[in-house]
Amino acid sequence: MKAALLYNYNEPLRIEQVPDPVITDPSDVIVKVGGAGVCHTDLHLIEGVWAETLGTPLPYIIGHENAGWVHEIGSGVTNFQVGDPVILHPVMSCGKCLSCRSGEDMHCPNLKFCGLTVNGGYAQYLKTSERALIPLPKGVNPADVAPFADAGITAYRAVRKAAPLAKPGTHVVMIGMGGLGHIGVQVMRELGNADIIALDKNKERLNMSLELGAVHAVEANHKAVSQVRSLTAGQGADIIIDFVGNDQTHEESLQMLRKGGTYIVVGYGGTVQLPSLKLINNEFSILGSLVGNYNELYQLMELHARGKVKLHSTKYSLDEANDVLNLLHHGKINGRAVLVP
Repeated sequence: MKAALLYNYNEPLRIEQVPDPVITDPSDVIVKVGGAGVCHTDLHLIEGVWAETLGTPLPYIIGHENAGWVHEIGSGVTNFQVGDPVILHPVMSCGKCLSCRSGEDMHCPNLKFCGLTVNGGYAQYLKTSERALIPLPKGVNPADVAPFADAGITAYRAVRKAAPLAKPGTHVVMIGMGGLGHIGVQVMRELGNADIIALDKNKERLNMSLELGAVHAVEANHKAVSQVRSLTAGQGADIIIDFVGNDQTHEESLQMLRKGGTYIVVGYGGTVQLPSLKLINNEFSILGSLVGNYNELYQLMELHARGKVKLHSTKYSLDEANDVLNLLHHGKINGRAVLVP
């Protein structure tokens, strides 16, 4: 099969022919990839940011946002048949540990993460487990929903944490209206009742956020903090969800947050710095939010099937993988990019 492999950090992927994956466990499923989302995490993997944390031997196939059709099943697979359209939760979990039994697959100590710790979806086929599969509604094209498998559930999980706090009369600032943010706005519109303030540098993305449910759009510049405080009667936002997560957004978020407010960090790359006295005096709650679990992906796909959450994406061929990653690196992808093998 054709695949895009990471051979060396800080070098382009190599697109070449490799052996097809094979069934080795009764619960294994081989999926014919219909679409593989291109994510900022893929850029971080190529840059070696995850090298020490993961320790995954090179070369391997990246790509953790995947959907397609069941191509082959192990002898123990009972809920899926060859040809079924599916979206893949990125984590293959054991199903036996306390984390799995509580539904938090991504905290499984025995997990395998497609595209991070084992071969992923920048390929024509990939191997996963039956536990990771969610059936797609009839008529849904896998390439149209693949990014929901990570970007979607990452945004969904953060919003679900915030939703109980997003009561009528409150304000939520959502920073970064790119691949995650444009999904997050739609989910907040469905699950919460706060007025949504979208924050981004890109005017096109801000305009899209208003179409998707944001009440206000604020351009990310030197006036952003004062504008947000003005929109919240000088009090600051009740909730901030930061899909960017750099030093600047961390600093400005803590200036925009009202007393007793909640700051949820989704994007990463910066460092949150706050004197303990200020943390206590303002009773800030600062939360990290990881990729969503299996149930959250199921719920998100239900919202999508009802037409409540749409994905803005552009499709490219697998041969264009390096070009697409370069566009993403330079901020020239609006929404999500999807590779179609």
